[in-house]
Amino acid sequence: MRNGVLIALAAALVTAGTAAAPAQAAEAPSVTAREAYLVDTTEGTVQFAKRETRRVPVASLTKVMTAYVVRRQARLDDVVTIAKADVRHATAGGATTAGLRAGERLKVRDLLYGLMLPSGADAAHALAERYGPGTAKFVAKMNEAARALGLRDTRYANPDGLPSKGYSTARDQATLAAAALRDPVIASIAKTPKRVVGKSALHRAHVWRNTNDLLDDGAVGLKTGFTNQAGYCLSFAAVRDGRTYVGVVLGERSDKARFATARKLLDWAGQGTGESAETGAGVTLP
Repeated sequence: MRNGVLIALAAALVTAGTAAAPAQAAEAPSVTAREAYLVDTTEGTVQFAKRETRRVPVASLTKVMTAYVVRRQARLDDVVTIAKADVRHATAGGATTAGLRAGERLKVRDLLYGLMLPSGADAAHALAERYGPGTAKFVAKMNEAARALGLRDTRYANPDGLPSKGYSTARDQATLAAAALRDPVIASIAKTPKRVVGKSALHRAHVWRNTNDLLDDGAVGLKTGFTNQAGYCLSFAAVRDGRTYVGVVLGERSDKARFATARKLLDWAGQGTGESAETGAGVTLP
């Protein structure tokens, strides 16, 4: 039943753009991001769309799919041993890390926080190696999950979003975000500002802070991302006036700009709430 709901939701997000009448009465905001997409998942309407089907790199938004696959493979109390290769992979690639050290043993629950809050490529590599098993098999599982969710313009090449031949679209990432947030564990992690993991006999202490500044404005998730190739990216969700909005900003020019764009889109969507009873496609920009 749960899989059926997710597939139906994914289909709704993919096809919502074919509706004829716009749901917004107010003038569309100017958006500097190269691609952007905002959906009212309560009503099933697309509120805003800009180049939403263009295939582009999405940086660490990739880790949302990593978390999604891990949740279907692992028990939260499974213990994963961090290898030298996990640490080396993150540092050699210049990626953000969760500060993990070889030999530490952490539960999957904690590694998911390390994956999502500080965007740890070391945590992503450790999880992929364990639950592929091996990164190549894990990436295959990511692509299998993408197909099951109807992400027709998405291809993953690694579990962390480091520069590669992988790609996705703003629309596909919104579909994934909506599906991921239906998992109560991912939803709880995504809205957590800070996670403290106390020192134990298995690992040292860790403090991980969420990189999503939109949480300060009442957002409930989800993930930031950045590479020089992808620009500044953000997958976000927020509840406004009883409606749940899921959005994606890709290729933004700066860290601050991606959050400003998300706030602008959410404020604009809220202005149009209740102004039209028609299911609409929102605004599509060239």
